[in-house]
Amino acid sequence: MTGHAFILFDTTIGRCGLAWGARGIVAVQLPEGSERGALARMRRRVPDAREAPPPPDVRLALDGIVALLRGEPVDLTGIALDMDRVAPFERRVYAVARTIPPGSTLSYGEIASRLGDRGAARDVGQALGRNPFPIIVPCHRVVAAGGKLGGFSARGGVATKLRLLAIEGAPLNGTRSLFDRA
Repeated sequence: MTGHAFILFDTTIGRCGLAWGARGIVAVQLPEGSERGALARMRRRVPDAREAPPPPDVRLALDGIVALLRGEPVDLTGIALDMDRVAPFERRVYAVARTIPPGSTLSYGEIASRLGDRGAARDVGQALGRNPFPIIVPCHRVVAAGGKLGGFSARGGVATKLRLLAIEGAPLNGTRSLFDRA
């Protein structure tokens, strides 16, 4: 396949998108305010992509994202990501973030420590803010010190992060989320 392709698809949190190329997923898009907005953003993020049905490996990624957003504890670590446009430090951050299972969190500082530099917490946060693969690289599972939510760069900001953590049943500030399905 030459170039890139994408698909928009429905989830419990809204219409998401996936773009891919020969080397794997190049972008995941969380919901925008409208179908038109989602399409426009996907075309800005991956300008050479054309809308297309997903091949089997991308279909597995899509189905995994849909299941995870339904609250199923799905492991997305086997999904191939095309990291050609990702800096080396960010690749390392994303590799650590991908080890965080659904329903769990790590702090920016804990990720920095796992990278061998406890003082790099702010850099970890900035790398996660540039994450082109949200959900697959679960940046929503990374919180500030003391279990505080920290920021989130997707549409809806911290409210979206809170919703994703609630779907997964992650404890927040050491307690169960108010949104848990008891």
